[in-house]
Amino acid sequence: MNEEKTIPFIEHLVELRKRLVIIVIAIVIGMGVAWNFSTELLNFIEKPLTGKTYLTDIKKKVYTQVKVWSPALYTRYKLEQEINAPEKKHPLNYSAPLEPFFIQCKISMLAGFVLVLPIVFYQLWLFIAPGLTSRERRLVIPFVSAATVTFCIGAMFFLVIIWPVIINFSLSYEAEGLQSWFNISAYVNFCLRLILMFGLIFELPVLTLLLARFGIVSYAFLAPKRKYALLASSIISAFHADLITMFVIMIPLYLMYEVSVWVAFLFGKKRKITEEELPAT
Repeated sequence: MNEEKTIPFIEHLVELRKRLVIIVIAIVIGMGVAWNFSTELLNFIEKPLTGKTYLTDIKKKVYTQVKVWSPALYTRYKLEQEINAPEKKHPLNYSAPLEPFFIQCKISMLAGFVLVLPIVFYQLWLFIAPGLTSRERRLVIPFVSAATVTFCIGAMFFLVIIWPVIINFSLSYEAEGLQSWFNISAYVNFCLRLILMFGLIFELPVLTLLLARFGIVSYAFLAPKRKYALLASSIISAFHADLITMFVIMIPLYLMYEVSVWVAFLFGKKRKITEEELPAT
């Protein structure tokens, strides 16, 4: 009897090892492809340090409108100096041998992982497929496509919208006698960690959709637990040191839970109403 329980478990481990090996090989190949444009990716990550972001454009437009609406405030707070302030470059620095090389490896690895996301999600699907029905297995293409797209949307949302806010807030503390001196490892590692986190956060609606279609979760199960989701979002975000990053992570994480609730409501498996639950006439 013990052998009957042990053999399937060993088979699952063998299958898991097979899928992980394929994923690792795919990531290594993707890393080799991404290596060719890793420098451009680093330059994109460094872009907020140059001061050329959408935040500077918004600030200039707002200050220009203030000049039209209230010249007194414009003069009082010296907003003209803010508009005409010269761009200040903040170059990254490194202090250890081969540090830039290892940073290039990390960037290439993450970019390679994103390139082979369809393979990664397909292997994950193949691992769980034996436990699904033939009808449920037909969802493989929608699952792989949706999971890949949402991860990329989450990563780009962070890089384009959130990352400039974090860096701009950090640089706002510069003053006479207090200058930024960013280390390339700390800067890039912080960015890459948040890219992964935001990609996974945006996967939550897709996971909920899958579980709802299988009947594992439902709107009635998720909706009453909003307060626990908010608490969990706060706890997860609390692992980051600064307050701004905590809110930057907590708000999208809770919003994705809210989206997941409505995804379960719209696309979840409809529960059949029994005769006992029908209203009395």
